[in-house]
Amino acid sequence: MVKIFTLIKAILYVENIYLSGCQLIYQIVNRINNLPPIQETMSQTLPLITTFILLLLLTTTVTATTIGVTYTQTPTSPPPQQLIPLIQTLHITSIRLVNPNPNTIKSFTHTNISLFITIPNTLIPALSSNISSANLWLYQHVIPFYPRARISAISVGTNLLSHGDFTTLDMIVPAIRNVRNALNDIGIDKITVSTTFSFLNIMTTSFPPSSAEFQEPVNRVVIKPLLEFLTETNSSFFVSLFPYYVYKLRPEIPIGFALFQEHAFNFREDTVTGVRYRNLFDQMVDAVIAAMAVAGHENIPIIVTETGWPCYDPLNEGEARVVYSGMYLRGLLSHLNSGRGTPLRKEGPSEVYVYEMFDTNDTVSKGLSGDGIGVNWGFCYANMSTKFEINFSNGSSVVTTNWVVKMFFVLFVGINCFSFGLGLSRLLIV
Repeated sequence: MVKIFTLIKAILYVENIYLSGCQLIYQIVNRINNLPPIQETMSQTLPLITTFILLLLLTTTVTATTIGVTYTQTPTSPPPQQLIPLIQTLHITSIRLVNPNPNTIKSFTHTNISLFITIPNTLIPALSSNISSANLWLYQHVIPFYPRARISAISVGTNLLSHGDFTTLDMIVPAIRNVRNALNDIGIDKITVSTTFSFLNIMTTSFPPSSAEFQEPVNRVVIKPLLEFLTETNSSFFVSLFPYYVYKLRPEIPIGFALFQEHAFNFREDTVTGVRYRNLFDQMVDAVIAAMAVAGHENIPIIVTETGWPCYDPLNEGEARVVYSGMYLRGLLSHLNSGRGTPLRKEGPSEVYVYEMFDTNDTVSKGLSGDGIGVNWGFCYANMSTKFEINFSNGSSVVTTNWVVKMFFVLFVGINCFSFGLGLSRLLIV
């Protein structure tokens, strides 16, 4: 409401300047040539100016989602020193590093590449019980390189519930707080600190999205206290979203809907709200947003830390193929770069990280417990050539101009040029 009043005041201010200037000109010129009353001319031009300013507000700039990729250093993947030229060639501006060593982080100094780094799950008990453990990790992985290395986020643990292990459940938030407090103590307040959840392991009712809720006891023990902490520190909620696994679990979902294929009848409707979804990714994002709303924190930004489509899955070779992986990633990038967001959040996720740059022959499940072992997600071969055409550019901002504004602008300029010419000719003809 405050923004609306501010805009109205700005419009009235412009009108007053315009009116005052025109009155002064008319007082001077009227002594040379008898002109029609100032009020008559103003009544013809002022509404055009007001209308044009209002229509100009329909021109909006939408910040598109920041798009990054995940890099896991393995014996078969290229070292980071060789990787950076490829990242720059692909126009990738953000990298998520899985359990990185200090030398890997050091490799990204002075590159202007934003880094999202993770802390191993095994360190959570120590981090939760003693802030000195948090200080030790930061003095090894952050302080020697920041801000020369653009570290933007730290995930304290990743997908802790993937194997049904609840032993560290009540340690997560204390560990996050200690890392956050340790950063504050050394004067670093611009790094987001949270933990990464797997969508499938925290959602109970996720479809339709408007009815989504978080699972118990995870919601009560971890998520609600975490959401309160994220609100206090102006931080983001981290979640990994894999439409591939939801598609496998729900056979009624068409594969085109999961792969961002645009067809006239390729949509699914939220039976409660009537909102139409054109892809499974948006449905999953909005399910998280709706669940956060139920918990009382619907405005927290979302960072999708992992998403992708596998090139190989030993349990599903028919649909885990390179061609489908390419379709998913190209559709995802096109959708995110469009700036359209999701039905429940017009700006969409603030960041999305593609999983993964290189095949890692996963030994950690990305879906349900025990699922995902031996799956390859990489969009690049070990020789750093891409498996399919992909372009990460154009992920900055999108300017959307209503066609009505364009048409009115032409009409406005034409009318006022004609009015200016007519007025000038009357001044010159005594």
